[in-house]
Amino acid sequence: MENLMLVYRSCKVIWTLLVTILGYASSLPVGDDSICTAEELAKYSIIFTGKWSQTAFPKQYPLYRPPAQWSSMLGVTHSSDYSMWKKNEYASNGVRDFAEKGEAWVLMKEIEEAGEKIQSVHGIFSAPAISSGTGQTSTELEVHPRHPLVSFVVRIVPSPDWFVGIDSLNLCEGDHWMEEVSVDLFPYDAGTDSGFTFSSPNFATIPQDTVTEITCSSPSHPANSFYYPKLKILPPIAQVTMVKLKKNQLGLPAPYLNLPAKSNEIIDSISETPLDCEVSQWSSWGLCRGLCRKTGTKIRTRFVLLQPANNGMPCPNLDEETGCEPENCV
Repeated sequence: MENLMLVYRSCKVIWTLLVTILGYASSLPVGDDSICTAEELAKYSIIFTGKWSQTAFPKQYPLYRPPAQWSSMLGVTHSSDYSMWKKNEYASNGVRDFAEKGEAWVLMKEIEEAGEKIQSVHGIFSAPAISSGTGQTSTELEVHPRHPLVSFVVRIVPSPDWFVGIDSLNLCEGDHWMEEVSVDLFPYDAGTDSGFTFSSPNFATIPQDTVTEITCSSPSHPANSFYYPKLKILPPIAQVTMVKLKKNQLGLPAPYLNLPAKSNEIIDSISETPLDCEVSQWSSWGLCRGLCRKTGTKIRTRFVLLQPANNGMPCPNLDEETGCEPENCV
């Protein structure tokens, strides 16, 4: 009997230890950053390249008031406990203000509060705006083994609430930092404004929708500025490159700052997006003109909604004529 009691007590102790260990493990961060054992700190140069050209994106390309351009970049290095934005989730008030108006105050406050409450943020970084659809801007950022993730947003200007960015890119690979990484960027809709075109007026989405990626077929509406039904995927509208700085480079200006992106010209010449002509519906037929008791003619017309570009389908005839019997003949 005593032996049975000893076995029971031993099992109870082991079970208690297992529950404690499992409970502790479940409270640990689940992201990849929990296993980063790289050197203490690493600094990177981050270069953002806009590829929003009229050749790659000819539909409704904004040429003035305002022309195509990019807002400043706002980013953060953080742990898996923090998220600036996520696809298929609701944008925060800060992301909404930034995506709709380029205002960073609320988003900065959200980042600072997250850093103070759960120590999930290591640092904030920003880079200057780009005054055209193509060009480059850059800055530096610092990552830490407990905060190896990078997130940022850049607003597409003009647009209802569209942006590009990265969500929680991990720069740590086990025991070392990646030397260089490049990511193609595609447009996202913050889900807070219902406009279809770059210059759509402000029309709030009620109730708010989740953040979604804009593709060549979604939203599936001909008015959508990114609607190219003949494409399988959109060409990248931007690209970001992060390069690890060596110790003797720390404190130096990031490379390529505000340089014209010559590579864009090559990329754009390859990825010319064909744009077919779009025309309106036919008007009603006009009056029948001609002599009485003889066949006359009547005409209907239509007009061009969208001019073709990059060897897209040319516009069809805008006038059509048919025979008729003149009216009001005596």
